[in-house]
Amino acid sequence: MGGDWSEATADAVLDEVRRICLALPEVTERPSHGSPAWFVRDKKTIAMFVDDHHGDGHLGVWCAAPPGVQATLVESEPDRFYRPPYVGHRGWIGVDLATDPDWGEVAAILTEAYLCVAPATLRKLVEGPAEKGSADEGPADKGAG
Repeated sequence: MGGDWSEATADAVLDEVRRICLALPEVTERPSHGSPAWFVRDKKTIAMFVDDHHGDGHLGVWCAAPPGVQATLVESEPDRFYRPPYVGHRGWIGVDLATDPDWGEVAAILTEAYLCVAPATLRKLVEGPAEKGSADEGPADKGAG
């Protein structure tokens, strides 16, 4: 089933996306339109897993993104990022994960999607306390995942 990848690869990609999403505060998973999807407080969608959705050949996720990010990513790396159907008009990005994904980058993208839709109380749990002027002091978990 799906595109040119093996079912084991699709399962492995889904498992890793699931691990990343469910590590975020108050995220739940349930099917949406026939695919696994992740929600903040079971309401607002963060991301949806896709495996050859309507024969489009993509294995990966569709996820929320900050304004302007979709156009920048699609223009700079059209082999990895695309404007997904149904939600692309809202600025969401499609992220193709079929070939050797950088899971640190995927975690950052999914965390950013979370920050786009989560309420402020939950965003603070991920972002940490806002300390103006401390841009060089960040979490030491670079590359985690």
